[in-house]
Amino acid sequence: MQNNKEFLATEPIGKLLLKLAVPSVISQLVNMLYNVIDRIYIGHIPGDGSLALTGVGICMPIILVISAFAALIGFGGAPRASIFMGKNEMEKAKKTLGNCFSFQIIISVILTALLLCGNRFFLMAFGASKNTISYAVDYMNIYALGTIFVQLTLGMNSFVTAQGFSKTGMLTVVIGAVCKHIHLGSRSWCKRCCIGYNPFSGSFLYLGDPFSLW
Repeated sequence: MQNNKEFLATEPIGKLLLKLAVPSVISQLVNMLYNVIDRIYIGHIPGDGSLALTGVGICMPIILVISAFAALIGFGGAPRASIFMGKNEMEKAKKTLGNCFSFQIIISVILTALLLCGNRFFLMAFGASKNTISYAVDYMNIYALGTIFVQLTLGMNSFVTAQGFSKTGMLTVVIGAVCKHIHLGSRSWCKRCCIGYNPFSGSFLYLGDPFSLW
């Protein structure tokens, strides 16, 4: 493990920056695709697509707040762990990682409880109307259940990158995005027609020609 990290101290800064930054940028772009893909499918819901898409848009400030808590731990703890690893104080680095992991679990539980109990209040404060609140609440309830995974993925990836394994951190995000895309794309196909599940109505719906989405 130690030999695998020697390049952090021996390679030129420019090459090292490129090697670590490019996978991180790609992972951030892929992470953005999560919401983009959601909006593509939700926007094509017949009839209620526009209202549902508006409801999802209202959820974005809350989603950004959740991501900010992950950044708080990841961007704060990872550099500190890197400093300890640079000093060869591995026990302190492991302790920093463990504390940040535990803290993220605690934050995830608190955020999940707040979102499930007070999502309607928060969404109305961000401008939801009586026409869009039901869609926003449904989307936020689903997202709230995955808060712990968002926290761990975004927060702990910083520690993976800080150890020099930026490609591994990128792959964790890419694999999640690919699995999500496969899940959304695994519909019943018949004469190039796509049948999908509508989480807002609890029923299956016709999405039309999937190639028309692009």
